[in-house]
Parts: sequence; C-alpha cells; structure tokens
Amino acid sequence: MSTQTPQISGGTAAEIADSVRGLVERGHLAPGEVLPPVRALAEQLGVNRNTAVAAYRDLARSGVVVSQGRAGTRVARRSRVPQEGFAAAGALRDVGTGNPDPHLIPDLAPALASVADRGPVLYGEPTIDRDLGSWALDWMAPDVPVPASDVRLTLTSGAVDAVERLLAQALLRDDAVALEDPCFLASIHLAQLGGYRAVPVAVDAEGMTVEGLRHALEQGVRAVVCTPRAQNPTGSSLSPARAAALREVLADHPYVLVIQDDYFSYLSQQPFHSIVGPDHRRWALVRSVSKFVGPDMCLAVTACDADTAARLEMRLSPGTTWVSHLLQRITHAVITDPSALALIERAGKHYAERNAAFAALLTERGLPTSPGDGVSLWVPLPVAAREVADRLTRRGWLVRTGDEFRLAEGAPPSQHLRLTVHDLDEASAATLADDIVAAATATA
Repeated sequence: MSTQTPQISGGTAAEIADSVRGLVERGHLAPGEVLPPVRALAEQLGVNRNTAVAAYRDLARSGVVVSQGRAGTRVARRSRVPQEGFAAAGALRDVGTGNPDPHLIPDLAPALASVADRGPVLYGEPTIDRDLGSWALDWMAPDVPVPASDVRLTLTSGAVDAVERLLAQALLRDDAVALEDPCFLASIHLAQLGGYRAVPVAVDAEGMTVEGLRHALEQGVRAVVCTPRAQNPTGSSLSPARAAALREVLADHPYVLVIQDDYFSYLSQQPFHSIVGPDHRRWALVRSVSKFVGPDMCLAVTACDADTAARLEMRLSPGTTWVSHLLQRITHAVITDPSALALIERAGKHYAERNAAFAALLTERGLPTSPGDGVSLWVPLPVAAREVADRLTRRGWLVRTGDEFRLAEGAPPSQHLRLTVHDLDEASAATLADDIVAAATATA
C-alpha cells in the first residue's frame, strides 16, 4: 500500500482505527499489507502524530495489525500463530507440546472440598484472599530487593497476563522492550499486539547475555523481560556470575522496568538468581502456579515496586478483573497440602531426570546435548531444524523447530529442536533419539 493512499480517513484515533478496520473487513487492505508510517499518515490526514500513534496502538491491541518496529505496521495475517500445547498431529506422535505431565499435577478434588463451605465473596472485599496472600508473601519476599514489610503483591490471571499488564502500564506503541532470543512464544505475541519494538537479547547456557543486554539498553529499551531459570525454549538458567554481571549493567539504568518471569519456580532444580539490584527503581518478579498446579489454574503472583504495583492495582480492582477467590483458595489448599507438595517435588525431579536421560541418549549417538532445566529439551543440530523436522514427520514424529521462537529479523534458519520428551517410555525415547540422529545426518 502506498504511503500516499487516501483510503484511510478520520480525524481522531477512534475514527482512524475504525477506518482501517473497515478497510480490512472489506478486503481493501490485505493480510500482510504495510500501512503508512505514523508520520506519513498524520500528514496525510492532517492530525497530530500522537493521534496516529494512538490509532495504531488500538488496532494492534485488537489484533487487526501487527507492529514490526522499523519494518513498519502490517495488517495481521489470518494464519494461525504458534502457540504452546497440542498441535493437529493426526497420526503423528507430538513431542513439541511444552505441556507438563497430567499425572504429576495434583488432584484438585480434595482442595475443592476443603473450600466449598467458605461462603461467597462480594464486591468491595480485598482482591487477595488472606491465606493465599500470607503464603505468597513468604514465597516472594526472599527474592525481591526490598524488605518483606515493603513487598507489594498483585494477582493476575497467569504469568502472561501479568507481563502484558506490566508492559502496558510502562510502554507506549513503538517503545522498545528487550526480549530473550530465542524467546517464549507468548512474549513475542505480546510485543506484536502491543505495538512494541522488540530488541533481541541473545541467550546462552548461562541465560541472558551481558553484551546482549548492554546492546539493548543502548537501543533505548524501556523494559526488559528475563527468565531467570528454565528459560523457554532453551532451558538455560542464570549462573550466579551471570546474574551479578547483569545487575552491574542494569545499575546504570535504574528506571528501566525489569520483569523477571520465574514461571518454573517450584519445579526448577536450579536456584533463583535475581538480576535486580537493591537500588533498582522499576522491577517486577512474576511467579505462576500453572506448571505445577495445572495450566487451567490461571493464577500468578507479582511482586513489584510501589509505583508499578499501584498502576497494576488500578486495573485489578474488585468488580472488574480481580482473580477469583475460589481459584485463590483452591491454589492455597493445594500448595499447603503435604501430599500435593510431595507430588510437585517429584514432578520437578521427573522432568529433570527424563530430560537428562534423553540428552544422554542423543550424546551417546553423536549429537551432544545438554539437559538444561524445564519441561522441554533444547536440542542442537548440525543442519537446519526445518529439514530435520520434515524428515521426522515421515518417521511419525511431530516436533517443534527453534524457528518459531526466533526474534531477530533476518536471522539464519534455526539449528535447534525444542522437544517435550518427559512422557516417553524408554523404548519410545530410544526410537526418537535414533530417528533424530538419522534425520540430522541424512544427506539431501
């Protein structure tokens, strides 16, 4: 679409957004088509640049358009974007789900029975249930840079909801945010829908790299999203030395919002190392219960600085979007049940042991692989992952390539697979390892 096209009309952000939406719905703007730059659109319509910015932001948040930073704003494609979970595998064995083992998720029936007679919760009551709030404070306080008495807690409907709200209260459209590369799928989608400019920060075996973070800060990022352990998809966790080096870099940028998404907390076999120093002013630690209490238990706890907490609380007041107290009470009942805690501990060890065992199978077959931490395994390949994935399809396996998790534009094809293998029996694991090695070493 030419930047001089007169098709888009309107004098306010709402009118411009409605005009673009109408053009998309009528097929005058095709999926993937580039919209005029903000400055060009503002000049064309005779409006303030901020009006055009607001229109594009509203369109991005409603999924009509996708912001791609310097590559411009495009009409969103209707094709399905990658998501975690089961794929339409048909007859294929799906080993790319990223799902926890359902047999290692605590049974909710006892918890439901224990909270059934607690009575209703009405408008105007505290947003955090008392018992859950006390437990959550004990969970979060040791890992934040303020005394326990100063910790401000907020509940959201899962970690993705928390990160989205944190970014929305800190960023405007076209603001830059530092994301790990390769990156958790949901973070990529949040940046696109929010109209933020994602700046990739490379990840290695010790987590987010120092040079990558330094480069992102030089690009003017206003927020950083970091996974301190069990980074998805690589499984890497911050070492003490790396965390200290990242804190040193961030010390010169105390007002950059640092979000630490510690989604795997209870299950992780690695210690938590924070990249937030004691003098940092804008920070948030997010912990979800979905990996160990179940993906359908959409609850995450966020501890953050007082200003950020106040902004989040304004959007989570009773009568609007608070997290169900029934859900809170069920979560508390599960997480304080000794048998459930024992199962969660067993689950964490199970994922670590099964990933380590499969990594050993690949290493024995000439494909060196490190187990990392998390539900899934990051497998390096000597060739492009897509070639290997295609060959594995013909052998009956559905896998997920690293390409889906890439953030940097124009990056070469990924040479990694992300596999979820913890539920394979020994025979199936050996077969998959054989097939991966055969697919990775086959000549075209």
